[in-house]
Amino acid sequence: MRYDLTDFEWSVIEPVLPTGRPGPKRLGDRRVMNGIFWVLRTGAPWRDLPERYGPYTTAYNRFNRWRKAGVWDWLMDAVTKAHGGQGGQVQMIDSSSVRVHQHASGAKKRVEIAVWGAVAVGSPRKSTRASTAKAGRSNS
Repeated sequence: MRYDLTDFEWSVIEPVLPTGRPGPKRLGDRRVMNGIFWVLRTGAPWRDLPERYGPYTTAYNRFNRWRKAGVWDWLMDAVTKAHGGQGGQVQMIDSSSVRVHQHASGAKKRVEIAVWGAVAVGSPRKSTRASTAKAGRSNS
């Protein structure tokens, strides 16, 4: 599928994944990894994970568990080393280095104040405050 790992990518990642965890046998790691990457690449909610990747709770829980255990750091190191033989250049892009349109960035709208005319020096203030009677509370 479009977001699935290639055989080369899987050969780099598979040896780094944690093994020997007690409990029931895990679903296929490659299938769950493909599901995790599908969610991360599409930006879709975990609940929208296609069924071919297994239950979304499995992908979500494994993603969080591996995040806390530092597995993602190990994976990044393995990918960097694997691509080191190909010219030694690994380039990664995240959202902090991508420019977006100003309306997509959540920028505040600016209010411009236009001055229509200059106030003459010595002219009386134009205010209705002094000319209106003070409003009191209603007696009703």
